[in-house]
Amino acid sequence: MRLVQVLIPEGTRESVLTALDEQGIDYAVFDEVGRGDFEAMVQFPVPPSGVESMMDVLTEAGVQEDSYTIVLPTETVVSQRLSALVERFPGLRIAREELYARAQDLAPANSTFFAFLVLSTIIATTGLLLDSAATIIGAMVVAPLMGPAISASVGTILDDPKMTRRGVILQVTGLLAAIATAAIMGVLLQQTILIPPQLDITSIPQVAERTSPNFLSLFLALGSGFAGSISIMRGSGSTLVGVAIAVALVPPAATSGLGLAFGLPGVAIAAAVLVVVNLLAINLSALVLFYLAGFKPLEAGTYEGVKSSLFSRIAIIAVGIAVLSIVLGLVTLTTFQTESFEKQVQSDFQQGFDEANLPGVELVSVTVDYEPIDIVLGNEPEVNVLIAVPRDQEIPPDLAQRWDDEITATFDRDVYVRVGFVEAQLSEREEPNPPLGWPSVSPQVVSGRYVLPV
Repeated sequence: MRLVQVLIPEGTRESVLTALDEQGIDYAVFDEVGRGDFEAMVQFPVPPSGVESMMDVLTEAGVQEDSYTIVLPTETVVSQRLSALVERFPGLRIAREELYARAQDLAPANSTFFAFLVLSTIIATTGLLLDSAATIIGAMVVAPLMGPAISASVGTILDDPKMTRRGVILQVTGLLAAIATAAIMGVLLQQTILIPPQLDITSIPQVAERTSPNFLSLFLALGSGFAGSISIMRGSGSTLVGVAIAVALVPPAATSGLGLAFGLPGVAIAAAVLVVVNLLAINLSALVLFYLAGFKPLEAGTYEGVKSSLFSRIAIIAVGIAVLSIVLGLVTLTTFQTESFEKQVQSDFQQGFDEANLPGVELVSVTVDYEPIDIVLGNEPEVNVLIAVPRDQEIPPDLAQRWDDEITATFDRDVYVRVGFVEAQLSEREEPNPPLGWPSVSPQVVSGRYVLPV
């Protein structure tokens, strides 16, 4: 419920009260004893969904912007008359005036915005290097990126170019500042003992997760944008939703900065693509939802022009996402191919060992070193096989090459096979393939290389 307070300008008291009577609104009127520009103050309760229509009624009755209209949220209202008001004004969304005010509050002063953004990036970068998901999520609590993302869309819907422009500028410059902060931090940390020398950041799971963007990342950004818009329209959970939006933007921006700091352009570009796609998706989902919710410009008569501009902006953003989604699609496809290849190779090896039923011989592990970037660069997969064998077991000297040939024939793809052996001792059991133990690793390794498709 909202409590609306209106200072009635001189000469409009009768028209304002008549309009409220026609709407069936219960109100209270107080004489104004101020400097004389207003003759009275009227206040009345109304559901949040009814504020916008009542503002239009007051405007027609003579209450213009040079007057004062104050909308206050109420903690508790006790009255049997509320049900009639709720039935008269169905719906859940807030008024466009209230949406506008909230969007302004969400975009803080530049100094505050960049201070929180830099601090958030420092914490997120630390979390990436520590491989700590909890630290990364904690950094998002102070990230102020929800405000610009929402305010840019609100400004577009309500025809406020200034708000739109500031929202867009804060998003772009903010993410560039995040990338720069992470890059500077990465360079400085390499000069200290805080991180190991020659650290390969691509081996850190939290970093690797953001260097292989796929379509699931797009769903995260779209969901965050819709959630942010709904939270603003209905006034619930905006802080937690702000964390979701920040998670979609700050960690990949920090990853991109680390890629620059460690001289890994592939990491920097992949993470930057993820940032841009997420940014566009958040803005697109917010624009679409605000439009579907029925928000219109504050100024009457500008709706058609704003509608045309809105559709144009949505189309441009959608095209941008579609172009960048080609990258997401390639990553998704190559990730599927590499993981499918690994699972199939592991399954085939296990099946082969089970069928061979070799006494005392056990397949310990099969790992495949094959990443999506290897498909793009044409690098061949590396298959690493570890086998436990008894000490007196004879090992074919060309075992790695045999398996290389078999995998090549099966998958029609170049491979590199490395086979390692560990010495095993067996206790007597009746199982055909008893579990083995091995106290030490034999230095014997057979390696083979065969050129052609897996």
